[in-house]
Amino acid sequence: MARLALLCTVALLAACDRHPNSGGAVDLENPLEIAARERGLVHNPSADPSGVLERRHDLGRDVMCIVPDGQDEWRFVLSASFGTELTCSASGGIGREGDSWRLAFSGHDGCELVVYEEGDELRLPGTFPEQCEKLCSDRVSLRGLRLPRASWSADDARRLQIPDNRGNMGTPCRD
Repeated sequence: MARLALLCTVALLAACDRHPNSGGAVDLENPLEIAARERGLVHNPSADPSGVLERRHDLGRDVMCIVPDGQDEWRFVLSASFGTELTCSASGGIGREGDSWRLAFSGHDGCELVVYEEGDELRLPGTFPEQCEKLCSDRVSLRGLRLPRASWSADDARRLQIPDNRGNMGTPCRD
C-alpha cells in the first residue's frame, strides 16, 4: 500500500511538469491577446503612446489624451485641475526620444519637455525650461505632474471629455 501511494505521488508530481514555463512570454499572435490590445485593455508593446492618462484627486482631475497625428507622430491635450477655479490646459505634439517621450507645447516657442514612463505612469519633470514658464497662470504649474495610464486606446482618447480653461467640456482629441 505504501508503494502504491509513493507511485501515485511520483506520477502526480510528474504530471505537474508537463507544460514547461514560458518565462512569462506573451503570444502576440493569440487572438485573445490581439483583441485585448485593439480594445486598449492591455498595452501594445509597440512604441505608441496613444490613449488616456488620468488621475483624480481632492482638488479635481488631471487628464491627458494622446492620439496619432502622422507616421510616428502624436498630438496631446493635457488638463490639470487645482481646485474649482484653477486649471492649466496645454496641447502640442509628442514624439519618441530614446526610452522617453518629448512633449512640444503649441503656442510656446521652444517649450519642450522630456517626460518619462514609470510602469503605467507618465511623469513630467520637476523643473521646466524657461520657455515653458508661461504654460500656466502664476498660481499653478504642471511641474512634477504624474498621470497614471487609464487606457491604451486611441478611440478612448478621441472620446475623452476634457474641460477647457473656462470649464467647458469638449473632446479636443477628436480628429
